[in-house]
Amino acid sequence: MPTSLVTGGAGFIGSHVADELLKRGHRVVVVDDLSGGSLGNLSSAADYTFVPVDITKSEQVNDVFAGFKPDYVFHLAAYAAEGLSHFIRRFNYTNNVVGSANLVNAAVNHGCKCFVFTSSIAVYGAGQAPFDEATPPAPDDPYGIAKLAVEMDLRAAHRMWRLPYVIFRPHNVYGERQNIGDRYRNVVGIFMNQCLCGEPMTIFGDGTQQRAFTHVSDVAPIIAASAETPAAHEQTFNIGADMPYSVNALSACVAAVMDVPLRRTYLPAREEAHAAFSSHKRLERVFERQAPMLLGTGLAQMAAWVRQHGARSTPAFNGIEVREKLPPSWCV
Repeated sequence: MPTSLVTGGAGFIGSHVADELLKRGHRVVVVDDLSGGSLGNLSSAADYTFVPVDITKSEQVNDVFAGFKPDYVFHLAAYAAEGLSHFIRRFNYTNNVVGSANLVNAAVNHGCKCFVFTSSIAVYGAGQAPFDEATPPAPDDPYGIAKLAVEMDLRAAHRMWRLPYVIFRPHNVYGERQNIGDRYRNVVGIFMNQCLCGEPMTIFGDGTQQRAFTHVSDVAPIIAASAETPAAHEQTFNIGADMPYSVNALSACVAAVMDVPLRRTYLPAREEAHAAFSSHKRLERVFERQAPMLLGTGLAQMAAWVRQHGARSTPAFNGIEVREKLPPSWCV
């Protein structure tokens, strides 16, 4: 029975990947500092080993590797607020680069068979969509820069020590277990939480920005299968939905599944790519990919879960490092 260590495994996507690994017969060790995740996301708690770990602390990382000797590492821990990353540079690089370096070091030292990393299409920046893997990376924000740095570090670790790796670049993933109380990321969750609270949905700019919104069930099984898919090793894959929608169209869909009137409040535009979605042809050549879930179907599934669990508070981030040009709605 292989042992898989899942960082951020009590988080949204991480917990779904952990579930898929259990289905594949893995012994699953979930590590998380619970800053964004919840033990309630571990749907079969008795089947997991949970260890509280702050991946920015190398001694904690080394202890969990020494104790469990994982065959595979699935690295999903990150602070993924892309827009906010401009204003929390030190926090962003510490969590998303230094923490990743600690994990790569431990994976090399313990002879792990594969390191699976969830990057982001933020590495592409504001280039011409749809992005494919041959599109030169040109990240526009510290979050994308951090993700690209870890990608490059994994390639360097492979050249030096032959550490096998797989890199995924997901985009705009939504679904059950998402933290809808986070005001800085995950627009679907933000909209649904606002609907539950009887508030209008807030949109930066004019709402014509385009994204392809991806249900978590379209990514978690493939990520879980990748470590044991030799053809995927040393490859980088875009992963997510194919069909882009405007944020305005998304808000209308969310209002429909939440059964509330469509109400929007438009805020001043913030720094972001206008169109960000990708091609998935490389993924389809290596993995058996099911037809992506239709947006309306996925939103309806998430809405049922959201109504069951209720609205959540949306606290402001405690530790803003740069306040100039910080959107007012992000600091109150």
